[in-house]
Amino acid sequence: MAAYAALVSLMNTMDHVQNDPRLSRYLDQKQVESLGEKVGFLLDFIETCHSHGGSREEVLESRIAFAAHAAEDVIESHAVDVLFVGSVFPERTSSIILSYALNAIEDIKRKGRKTISPWRLKLGLRKVIEKMDSIKKKVIEIKQIKGNAVNLTHSPSPTSSTAFMGAEKSKMVGFEDDLLQLMERLTGRQPNRQIIPIVGMGGIGKTTLARNVYENPLIVQHFDICCWVTVSQEYSVRKVLLELLSCQIKPTSEMDGKDEAQLGEQLYKSLFGMRYLIVLDDMWSIDAWDKINRFLPNNNNRSQVVVTTRLLEVANHFGSSRHMMSFLDEDKSWELFCQKAFGKEGNCPLELEGIGKEIVKECKGLPLSIVVIGGLLGKSINTREYWEKFAKEKKSILNTRGGEESLDILSLSYNHLPAHLKPCFLYMGVFPEDHVISVSKLIKLWVAEGFIKPNSTQSLEESAEGYLKDLVDRNLVLVRRLGSTGKMKTCTIHDLLRELCLKVAQKEKFLCVTSVLDIPLGIDKGQRIRIFHAFVSTLLDGSNLVSKGGKLSLKVLNVVDSDSSLRDIFEQINLRYVCKSYSFRALPPSISWLWNLQTLIIRGKEYFTAPREIWMMLQLRHLEFDKIYLLEPPPSGDLQTTLPNLQTFFKILNLELSEELCMTIPNVKKLKLKYRDFSAEKYHLYNLDLLHKLESLSCFFQEAPKWGDLVQNLKFPSSLKKLSLRNSNLRWEDLTVIGSLPHLEVLKLMGLNSIVGNEWNPVEGEFIRLKFLGIYYCYDLMHWNADRSHFPVLENLVLEGLSKLDEIPFDIGEIPTLGLIELDGCSESAAISAVRILEEQESLGNEGLQVRVKLLDNAKVERFGEKVKEEFGSFTSGNFQLRAINRFS
Repeated sequence: MAAYAALVSLMNTMDHVQNDPRLSRYLDQKQVESLGEKVGFLLDFIETCHSHGGSREEVLESRIAFAAHAAEDVIESHAVDVLFVGSVFPERTSSIILSYALNAIEDIKRKGRKTISPWRLKLGLRKVIEKMDSIKKKVIEIKQIKGNAVNLTHSPSPTSSTAFMGAEKSKMVGFEDDLLQLMERLTGRQPNRQIIPIVGMGGIGKTTLARNVYENPLIVQHFDICCWVTVSQEYSVRKVLLELLSCQIKPTSEMDGKDEAQLGEQLYKSLFGMRYLIVLDDMWSIDAWDKINRFLPNNNNRSQVVVTTRLLEVANHFGSSRHMMSFLDEDKSWELFCQKAFGKEGNCPLELEGIGKEIVKECKGLPLSIVVIGGLLGKSINTREYWEKFAKEKKSILNTRGGEESLDILSLSYNHLPAHLKPCFLYMGVFPEDHVISVSKLIKLWVAEGFIKPNSTQSLEESAEGYLKDLVDRNLVLVRRLGSTGKMKTCTIHDLLRELCLKVAQKEKFLCVTSVLDIPLGIDKGQRIRIFHAFVSTLLDGSNLVSKGGKLSLKVLNVVDSDSSLRDIFEQINLRYVCKSYSFRALPPSISWLWNLQTLIIRGKEYFTAPREIWMMLQLRHLEFDKIYLLEPPPSGDLQTTLPNLQTFFKILNLELSEELCMTIPNVKKLKLKYRDFSAEKYHLYNLDLLHKLESLSCFFQEAPKWGDLVQNLKFPSSLKKLSLRNSNLRWEDLTVIGSLPHLEVLKLMGLNSIVGNEWNPVEGEFIRLKFLGIYYCYDLMHWNADRSHFPVLENLVLEGLSKLDEIPFDIGEIPTLGLIELDGCSESAAISAVRILEEQESLGNEGLQVRVKLLDNAKVERFGEKVKEEFGSFTSGNFQLRAINRFS
């Protein structure tokens, strides 16, 4: 919803200007208070009485959006005046940077803004306040007509909870027979490779069926290699090949440099002789298959390829072996709806059953529609009155808009969203089809775009996590992958729902997705543009195309795989989010002109240096570099040098953690540090415990420090939840300092010199909340003496490169929460001990534990398989995976 997004964005901008001493001194406080009151009033109207199709309100909301954008434009123009007009440059400013800056200033002056004029700001605000006052009167009139009735479709604002819903595998309600049939075909005895197409319309469950089969333990055990890749309409063969390889090995820079033919040859070699299962999801053309197929060998060992497609023509290309997906009958449709609306038990209140079945019947057996509407009604008011009103709206849509039935049904899920979720949902359309979306990036973008309304109990990011959880609960966003702490790492959106986002966003003039050559004319203020180019992916605030000569209004700049010039930054002083490649070795002092910048992500292979002025960028929330030196903050004085909003601070080289610096970043939550030559006296790591909100810390020592030098400085804040140490040169007994951290959930120990010593004896009462333990290439470790009491809530144990470890402690298997033991390149005896733990647990009825063993080559895998048979006899388990580590030159 454009009006809500515009008002919240304006509210955030007003707050930022008032908190910036360079900008606030020109503001008239009475005007600010008047504008703030009207913004609050209109926000309340949008949140409680927003329309669902009424043309009168649609016109009014359009006026609100236009007025809010006009107000923000006035304020941002004021920022340009203050920061650019009459600017003074430091002597050390390079000639090329100075040239860019001066050109930008001259451009502003050519437009007539030669001086800073408080009267221009005052006059501009007076005009927008008058507009909003006029709109406010209209709103009051409408409220009186309606008797202040609150629309039944309004849902309560999100609660303070920010816990994500787990990535639970979708139960195949209604398709149990399809699941069994496909399982039987994939595990059949026919030696030749089969291609099995699953065909059906969008939203009918093709991908869900394939995913349930792909993740089934029996299937995982049956095949040597399992790979999944989404092809989509706009496919790239090279990208598909890279993803297929990435299912087997970690991507490398060497792979990035290979062309399509070289990647195809590498894939062919990796699959040759192996029994593989490959799922090619969302295939749209035979041409795509022909280009990929030549790199998939037929090993005559029962390898299988599953293709999901909406097109019968594509399915028929593979012969008569297609698996047709059909619609659900009424009973199965009702079962699926109840599960989504009322949880696993699926118990529908008796008074809602009749109207509920009427609603489900209109979905005509399409699983996606049933799932989305079930999720919507499950989050709504569970009264018969509300459900009857919903049913009438649904029938009205179906009776008046035949043709695009699936999209029309799903449009109800948008109409019935609360106002604060609508812009967040529509924004999902900016991502390409089938794109795996980083949750961290998505939240940063939502915040930068101004969608998140501030509250007194949560940060903007925490509120955004709550918004995302709500969209997941409503089945509008799908969880793709969870991180080590159980939080959502990546997500995605169904193609049909993305089409809905684009359709509604275009109608509401909120979002436009186009190519770089096809930018339409007449883009309205506030309409965001997603521009696609061969090497450039840029998120734009479209107001820059119609105001100020196409400059200074860009809010989000996301340029990947392109080393563009500095001009694109300096000409856009109101940027809030920047992610780009950068070849210069030093960021210029003028970076501080970006007064409203919240997120700065710079990619590049070189070591960068950032200027002291970066400490004066008050709105910074996330600073992420591949590697950068930061000069210490300037001496405290007239300039404020505290970064109160900074939460993410990556990847800082040789940072001196003085008390003064820690006071500068009091609210940092995520910190990544790298030291080339560690010195306790110089870098003051003991001051880490001054960062009372720090949750995630990564320390990488390029050269292992002397033992004792670091131990004496191991002081961590009690808030720490995640810790990664590389080459720290600690001893196992030193881990008591870490184990005593009361909230630690993730511990990763990495590198040849991370932990020194051949025996680890944990102390009972430590690691009480540890969920993830990863030990990587600590070659010295031979004996590990522990039981369930030492890691009482451990969920994941990952061991890599422990070639001397004799065994995993047997009692580790008795930890009730343990779900995974993974060994990669470890000793054979350690791998045998993991199988022994699994056998014991399954004999006791524990089916929740999985064991994965990767050995260096196929010969070792064969020998180990024989040893397992020799020691455990006929023991087989779908929860045990044995594979070779595929390494390619």
